[in-house]
Amino acid sequence: MRKISLLVAVALLLTAAACGPSAAPTESTSAPVTTSEPPTEPPATVPPTATPEPPTPPPATETPAPPTEPGEVKVQVYFTDENRFSAGTPPFEVAVERLVPASANLPEAVLQEFFKGPTEEEQARGLRAITSGFTGFGALEVKDGIARVYLTGPCASHGAAYNVAALIMRNLSQFEEIRAVKIYDAEGVTEEPEGEVNSIPPCLEP
Repeated sequence: MRKISLLVAVALLLTAAACGPSAAPTESTSAPVTTSEPPTEPPATVPPTATPEPPTPPPATETPAPPTEPGEVKVQVYFTDENRFSAGTPPFEVAVERLVPASANLPEAVLQEFFKGPTEEEQARGLRAITSGFTGFGALEVKDGIARVYLTGPCASHGAAYNVAALIMRNLSQFEEIRAVKIYDAEGVTEEPEGEVNSIPPCLEP
């Protein structure tokens, strides 16, 4: 009986040795791998651009109204250039400027300035007012494109082919509304009183 017990005990010991100790579960020592990406930063906020304010306009200035009657205007008055006439170089008439009242009848004002004659400085340049004995004019009428000039004073052209008629016509023809000029002597006589043609008094014929 003791032998059987010993045999059983030996058999148990051999079985236990053959099986050995149970292997302990292997624990992972590596740290868990995280796959999360770093958080995306929100886009930078651009501060709003300040809208520039429009420049402050300068204080309004009142534009003065133009005067209803300007004081004077410039007109052209033609005289004979003695140097050109002597040399036979047309045109013989040369224009100079005069100031006249703006409210004046301009054709009439031009004739008035012509009969006043050139200034001393203009005379020194050889300018002359050939009047053929006439001293001025008593009336100037402009109607339907025809200017009628009524001269005063004696007619003394002495048969000259170039006389006051050429200068009167040159001075008046600068105005668009005048298409023909009729010149009357102190007796109210002209050669062609009718029609849109130039006319002179018989005393101015050469």
